[in-house]
Amino acid sequence: MNLLEPILDWQAEIAAIRRDLHAHPELAYEEHRTADVVAAQLEAWGIPVHRGLAGTGVVGTITGRVDNGRAVGLRADMDALPMQEANTFDHASRNPGKMHACGHDGHTAMLLAAARYLAERRDFDGTVYVIFQPAEENGGGAQRMVAEGLFEKFPMEAVFGMHNWPGMKVGTFGLTAGPIMASSNEFIINITGKGTHAGMPNLGIDPVMTAVQVAQSLQTIITRNRNPLEAAVLSITQIHTGSADNVVPTEAVMRGTVRTFTLETLDMIERRMREIIEHTCAAMDCRAEFIFSRNYPPTINHPEHAAFCAEVMRGLVGAENVNANVQPTMGAEDFAFMLQAKPGAYVWIGNGDGGHRDAGHGLGPCMLHNGSYDFNDDLLPLGGSYWVEVARQWLGRERPR
Repeated sequence: MNLLEPILDWQAEIAAIRRDLHAHPELAYEEHRTADVVAAQLEAWGIPVHRGLAGTGVVGTITGRVDNGRAVGLRADMDALPMQEANTFDHASRNPGKMHACGHDGHTAMLLAAARYLAERRDFDGTVYVIFQPAEENGGGAQRMVAEGLFEKFPMEAVFGMHNWPGMKVGTFGLTAGPIMASSNEFIINITGKGTHAGMPNLGIDPVMTAVQVAQSLQTIITRNRNPLEAAVLSITQIHTGSADNVVPTEAVMRGTVRTFTLETLDMIERRMREIIEHTCAAMDCRAEFIFSRNYPPTINHPEHAAFCAEVMRGLVGAENVNANVQPTMGAEDFAFMLQAKPGAYVWIGNGDGGHRDAGHGLGPCMLHNGSYDFNDDLLPLGGSYWVEVARQWLGRERPR
């Protein structure tokens, strides 16, 4: 691997920052301590800091040898998840019910390592903006930063993001042109009938059987309306109704999620869901309320920028350790909002299989959103080096047309 020696030398120091963040996780829009740590480190390295975008967001500005009007953005997320940590090692969460179970502590640390290197050397022309974003897990922090003027206050040609990926070997990268992560959408279906004695169902209107009919019919959207070549998921994850064995209830509530890689497929699914729900409930003499919430759009890499990132990766770890056609996931990522507003790419860096965890880790696997997860500190020099090379090589390219 062609890692940057200074970042290798700082690994223990950056790891200490990462573990401190892991021990003090903060939820969406509550990242006050985290933002303080990030801002203090940037300022200590001579990097001007802007605070307040999306409440707790932090943006550092690193200007190279010459300010030639060109700029690039590098983004890391800072928030934790509302879940209990199963690990008991020294840097386990000290905040009950909060955990860095997705590695945002590591993402922040990798970008800090790169920021320090870029600020100390400034061996590039142009400007690098290091973006530390709140509320990725819940709350759309990226969308809010964009809405509050991120790209107007900090004009940049492109923006790049990165996420650790458990199960991928350390020292490897994955990415793909086009969709890499799905849209995330939620729905609620409220069905209202007429409650009655279960022994006299003819006197009522049964929302339970109506919910069963709706649940079965909704799956035909995936099997009969969706283009078989377009990936999509429609999952009913909750059905709540009834309170007694001898009572036909008045109401049934269904909830679930829809995931797609294109907005066209999403539009079709929402439209067909509404039609099926309304007509099925009408046929069963029930009233229906359908609430469909679009949370995060699909994360879609711009092909030119994905190809650029792949070349940077090959220079660091060799072509054999770069999968430039990785299979996308139905998980979602709010970096999608930044890619809707600005060209760029989002990539994965291998986090290994969990063998790196300190004694005292939980019994579960080292997977994202798992109580036994921990970020792999061996990634810090590689991730930091990747960010440095993305910035330097992008600004060293011919200006995009």
